[in-house]
Amino acid sequence: MGSVIGDLLPFAIGVAVSPVPIIATILMLLSKRAGSTSVGFVVGWLLGIIIATVLFVILSGTVSTSDDGPSTTVSWIKLALGVLLLVLGVKQWRGRGGDHETPKWMQAIEEMTAVKGLGLGFALAAINPKNLLMCIAAGVSIGSASLVTGEVIVSCLVFAIIAGSTVVIPVIGYLVAADRLREPLATLKVWLQDNNTTVMSVLILVIGVVLIGKGIGGIF
Repeated sequence: MGSVIGDLLPFAIGVAVSPVPIIATILMLLSKRAGSTSVGFVVGWLLGIIIATVLFVILSGTVSTSDDGPSTTVSWIKLALGVLLLVLGVKQWRGRGGDHETPKWMQAIEEMTAVKGLGLGFALAAINPKNLLMCIAAGVSIGSASLVTGEVIVSCLVFAIIAGSTVVIPVIGYLVAADRLREPLATLKVWLQDNNTTVMSVLILVIGVVLIGKGIGGIF
């Protein structure tokens, strides 16, 4: 199981440092319904990560494995995911530096309720293509590793905890010490908004290369 956890770390970190959900969390923590909306967002975020990952654990578990490791089919899946991430990363890198209009859903965060926050968190985790590809890669890695049920559960939880940490920790910190965190959060929000595209494109490119390498290694 240790090797599987090691394989999951790049994908978990890829989800964790995704700037968009972090910015959304900060905006919620600076809104008038900070407590309820941010908690709803955390619940939706974690549910989205877990459901998307478990779904692909189940799907990839139906793919046969050999005694020497993952089947060729799984390796082709990893290769395809890597190529998709590489294309996405290049496209995002080429679009960096320009003026980007603030999404309407970000503008609406100030008036969001806990339920809407939950829905937004789920959508950003399980439907947003960038994070979904990370969850698919994690699910394929877990499902193709021939783990027992207990190890699968632990692997999924470890992935979800690491992937969700950058959203969960600020919310818990804010609930404990709101006044102290307002200024640092506002500063972090500005930095993330200025560097969102660059951070995410570099991250996607690196993880795409990792997946391509694993895919090629399993095929040849």
